Amino acid sequence: MVRKTYFEMFVDGARDGWKIGIQSLLPNLVMAFTLIKILQDTGILTLLGNVFAPLTAFFGLPGEAMMVLVASLLSMGGGIGVAMSLFTDGVLSPTDLTIVLPGIFLLGGQIQNIGRILGVIGIHPRFYPMLWGVTLLNAVIGMLCMRFLLKAL
Repeated sequence: MVRKTYFEMFVDGARDGWKIGIQSLLPNLVMAFTLIKILQDTGILTLLGNVFAPLTAFFGLPGEAMMVLVASLLSMGGGIGVAMSLFTDGVLSPTDLTIVLPGIFLLGGQIQNIGRILGVIGIHPRFYPMLWGVTLLNAVIGMLCMRFLLKAL
């Protein structure tokens, strides 16, 4: 067995990281930016923001922040992409981003989770709603904690 040098291991790791970034993360980010732009240009984002405003007001967020959470269910990268798109367009403030961030990470990729993990390891589908409920509850608690921490500071 031939041992690799630290440099060779670093290069291999960088190559693998590049491949993951290009094949997994970048498509999610491009999809998120494109989707938000389409929703903004058609006026649907404003409509959805008005619909979800009462729910997101509980966290001190504008209604459009719900799009970040929905995108996060599909993929964490997509949620981050939507958040950054809304931030650059002035829809979300730095405070809003700070509050929604725990939601992105705690909800991140639940749709993918079902296909890639739960189904593969043999979790019976009847448990999926409970697992999703726990994930959702964690996200709600995390975002509320962040909101109250920000108010305390």
